[in-house]
Amino acid sequence: MTAYDLHDYRVQLEQIHAFATRVHIDLMDGIFAPTKSPSLDKLWLPDGIRSDIHIMYQHPALVLKELLRLKPYMVVVQAEANRQSVIELQEKLLGSPIRFGISLLAASRPDDPKYIELIRSARHVLVFSGHLGYHGGRADLGLLDKVAKVREINPRAEIGWDGGINDKNIRDLSDGGVDVLNVGGTIQKSENPQLSYNKLMEALA
Repeated sequence: MTAYDLHDYRVQLEQIHAFATRVHIDLMDGIFAPTKSPSLDKLWLPDGIRSDIHIMYQHPALVLKELLRLKPYMVVVQAEANRQSVIELQEKLLGSPIRFGISLLAASRPDDPKYIELIRSARHVLVFSGHLGYHGGRADLGLLDKVAKVREINPRAEIGWDGGINDKNIRDLSDGGVDVLNVGGTIQKSENPQLSYNKLMEALA
């Protein structure tokens, strides 16, 4: 889910609360990503739902204190963000129950030497195929080749996908080796989020 104000954030959580068991929350700083989400100190996480926070920040370590307060299941940072800040956040999270994940933009390759060590140490690697800081985008299935490369680098990593998932491509993504399918606009922009969720699950059955 991607929200730009607290009202939208609340509405999006309410729309999925009846059926979601895990939620992927995008947060943007207006610098690394062109849009800006509400401040972390104003946010809350839903009860009874495993929450992953995707930090699209240039300097993710600056919000470490608030991340620890929220206690998400996992924090995913952009591999292309300020490297020193990414490593600092990673090292601090290693001493906490919060899992550390890395996201790669469409143009970034897992076998780039800049990213290999981050991928090796991550619990989760997210293949990003959306519009940074926005709902929707297109699921570029050509990016599925990254899944095999990530498996070579870190066989234990959980692999996620973000961007353009719908009931027409969700099976291809699952069959392509994606473990976690982060659906945004298909559910949040639907007139009936529950029905859209059910269609996705039927397509996976």
